[in-house]
Amino acid sequence: MSTWFITGCSTGLGRALAEAVIASGHNTVVTARDASKVADLAESDQDRVLALALDVTDPAQVTTAVAQAEDRFGGIDVLVNNAGYGYRAAVEEGDEPDIRTLFETHLFGVVSLLKAVLPGMRARRSGAVVNISTIGVQIQPAGSGYYAASKAALEGLSGALHDELEPLGISVTVVEPGAFRTDFAGRSLTQSATVIDDYADTAGKRRKEHGTGHGAQPGDPNKAAQAIIAAIEDDQPPAFLLLGTDAITTYRRLNQARLDLIKAWEETSTSTDFESA
Repeated sequence: MSTWFITGCSTGLGRALAEAVIASGHNTVVTARDASKVADLAESDQDRVLALALDVTDPAQVTTAVAQAEDRFGGIDVLVNNAGYGYRAAVEEGDEPDIRTLFETHLFGVVSLLKAVLPGMRARRSGAVVNISTIGVQIQPAGSGYYAASKAALEGLSGALHDELEPLGISVTVVEPGAFRTDFAGRSLTQSATVIDDYADTAGKRRKEHGTGHGAQPGDPNKAAQAIIAAIEDDQPPAFLLLGTDAITTYRRLNQARLDLIKAWEETSTSTDFESA
């Protein structure tokens, strides 16, 4: 039996993962900004499930929540940084307070949790960190630049973290889901108050009022939850995990396009080296 600490469990992938981890028999710490939204998860087995209020942008709450989890279960074996939300705006439209809150949630909140949890994992020389990202890091769609940038920052951090922690017996896995049938593109999606007409045909098409795909996404969050558990319980958890056929297809297409671009500009790229003596 392991102890999992999962952020953002009120809806979507976080809730599906929490339910699956609980059903698997593990100790589970389920968190949300409003603890009442995850209280029902603890009712299933109060000996194994701890529901806590946690706003990941509040370092004091992070410290308190991790301490409560360690007091109850003796240590955290798996940390899942899932809390997050979508934000849509052209880069020029982005409202500065919104942008800062987005990065506080997706990057600096994760850093706070890592600094609170990693000392225990290092002491035990075991553990797993799961950072939920998005295929949007690869797509970088117009209108989602700030969201993609916050997750790209998370992935850059995760890559270095992987190499730092692997010798200590701790795995780090970045998960890039495609489109899943959650609240991400519905209630959880935010956007800029500023609207600039010149972006109507690019970023403007991704604004909530123009969305048509919510509720028709191909991915099943319950299957995603099982896939994450299987990956983390493997003898060698992957450093990178795509979820969804759409994510796989998109990744291959974009990688090929980038390889083609590298080849087309290879002569220019290599022309910048010092000439051999």
